[in-house]
Amino acid sequence: MALGKKCILAGVISGLLLASSAQAKIKTASMVIDADTGEVLEASNVDARSYPASLTKMMTLYLLFDGLDSGKLHLTDRMPVSRHAADQSPTKLGVIAGHTLSVEDAMLGMITKSANDAAVVVAEYLGGSESGFAVKMTQKAHELGMNKTEFFNASGLPNMKQKSSARDMATLARALLHHHPKEYKYFATTEFDFEGNTVHGHNHLMESYDGADGIKTGYTDASGFNLVASAKRGGRRLIGVVFGGSSAPLRDKQMAHLLDAAFDRTPGSAGVELAELPEQPDVADTPGGKVTGKKGKVQLAAARTPVQKQSAAGDADDEWAIELGAFSNAGKAQQVADATLSSLGRLATDGEAKATGLKAKNHKLLYHARITGLDKDAARQACHNLAKHKHSCKTINLG
Repeated sequence: MALGKKCILAGVISGLLLASSAQAKIKTASMVIDADTGEVLEASNVDARSYPASLTKMMTLYLLFDGLDSGKLHLTDRMPVSRHAADQSPTKLGVIAGHTLSVEDAMLGMITKSANDAAVVVAEYLGGSESGFAVKMTQKAHELGMNKTEFFNASGLPNMKQKSSARDMATLARALLHHHPKEYKYFATTEFDFEGNTVHGHNHLMESYDGADGIKTGYTDASGFNLVASAKRGGRRLIGVVFGGSSAPLRDKQMAHLLDAAFDRTPGSAGVELAELPEQPDVADTPGGKVTGKKGKVQLAAARTPVQKQSAAGDADDEWAIELGAFSNAGKAQQVADATLSSLGRLATDGEAKATGLKAKNHKLLYHARITGLDKDAARQACHNLAKHKHSCKTINLG
């Protein structure tokens, strides 16, 4: 073989090996939930932190929808396009610095083409700067119970610090559906006209899967092919998440398989539910990090601070836990504990989900789903909240 051909072949093999190595490092995860009840129907590596890529725009859109619902924004409002926004990498609408972009076009550009320039235009308009908007994105994520998520930009373009999880993205999709049902319908858009051109969408699952009507695709080299999808059949809506697909077609095929299997399950058969979504506060942020909601004001910064234990009480140094049931399978117990910890959000900031093996009176080993590391007040409040929604829960003083 000629030397030139050998060099070319060696280069091709080297490239394939590098690509294979990069793909091997991508974290894969999946999850399917019932959009109404929060029942977890499938879960794999749901709390593994990975790169959300353009799934990030789901939060950018969430905050945009907040503005529309509050009346502070209107679909016809026009937002200035900065040089920073115009210079974003593709995919993008191709907006020009110094021009303006309507709220509706920005929204549809993000939903269909995953336009990075549109995301930055929205971020700068609502947050003053993209970095300032990212702080609001992270604040909202934690408020919703997305405890594995940190945002540093509005688009999902590569940033090593910007990470999320399959569970968190399922939570966000469900929050979009329940808190913004009117705007949620836009996620079914497959194309729209922009400045005389037809912009086509990236979510091809909607073309092939019966009942699919959104939500968002995402891809970077580091993330692999991500997808959050929603589908409705027979009055039942499911939300699916796939992180780290090896290609767009294979990712879509995996999602279709997961949704099919979940639709075939009898509701309630999994026995694992997420607690009710946190109540959506009013969208107007007040000074000092306060958010005014229907039930008064919540100090977001203070909410992440552990509750101080009463020194005068006899249980001042005690550790408390909540127990959510006993199972013959350790994986099932861990799944219940993980799902509940995520759903409790700020109430269990310092909590840890565990499956604790204990022998019953008949000497059979059972695994108890627990959240440990709580103080007495937090444990009692957590059980109180879960009991309101008919979830089994009891407090335990671990000493």
